[in-house]
Parts: sequence; C-alpha cells; structure tokens
Amino acid sequence: MNYNSTILLVDDNPDFVELARRAFMKGNIVNNLVIAEDGVEALDYLFGTGQWQDRDTAEVPVVVLLDLKLPKVNGLDVLRRMRNDPRTSLIPVVVLTTSSEDRDITEAYALGCNSYIRKPVDFTKLSEALQQTGLYWLVLNEPPVLERK
Repeated sequence: MNYNSTILLVDDNPDFVELARRAFMKGNIVNNLVIAEDGVEALDYLFGTGQWQDRDTAEVPVVVLLDLKLPKVNGLDVLRRMRNDPRTSLIPVVVLTTSSEDRDITEAYALGCNSYIRKPVDFTKLSEALQQTGLYWLVLNEPPVLERK
C-alpha cells in the first residue's frame, strides 16, 4: 500500500465541489481530485467495490476531505469504516463540514479524524481555507509509511 497524489473529496454539494476545484487550481494544487457524492461512493472508492472494482486499492489517497452530512452513508460512518480497516486506517482524514455541533466534533476526533474544519460561509474565506488545507496535507504533512500486505 502506498500513497498516490489523489485527493478524495467526499461531498454531495456540486457548488462546493466546483469551488474546491477552483480553489485548488488557484493554489496550484494539481493533484488528481476524485469526487464521491455520498458515503457509499467514498467507501466504494476506498475499498475497490462498485464502480471502482477495478481500482488498485494498494494506492490510497494522500488525504480524504470528508463532509459529515452525506446521503446513503454519513461521514461519521465512512470515518468509522476507514479506521476499522487496516487498509485505510492510516489515511489522513480532514472533516470539512458545515456542522459546528460539539457532538459531531467530539465523535469525529474519537473516530480518528486528523483535523476538523468548519466550512466558512464566505466564498473568499472558504477558498483560502481549502487552499491552506490542501497545501498543508500535500506539502507540509509527512504521512506514515504504509507497508504492503
């Protein structure tokens, strides 16, 4: 298992997804951006099932940007599944959501998220937050070495 340059963005809001694309481009973050519109699609990508059954799951995203309020399977359940599986347990996960509820923050950290960011409502601040998040996790952060199983 090794990290590739892919960012997995899990969000069901097409406007936010487009904003993320633009913010990353503006910040010269040219990594492959894979979009999952719900929790099922995210799990399919991570575990190589469904539409992603032919994907090499030995290559994992460098970071997962995860919304909590998702259709089908919510973000906390996606995080729980990731942390309970050795294939995905060490992938950095940044919760990027509109929820500022204490219980969501506490549960996300208890389940092993690496960071929790509340999406700013202001377009400019949101764009800056996405750029800074991308740069931190892609340039500054040193991910763990993953061994092939």
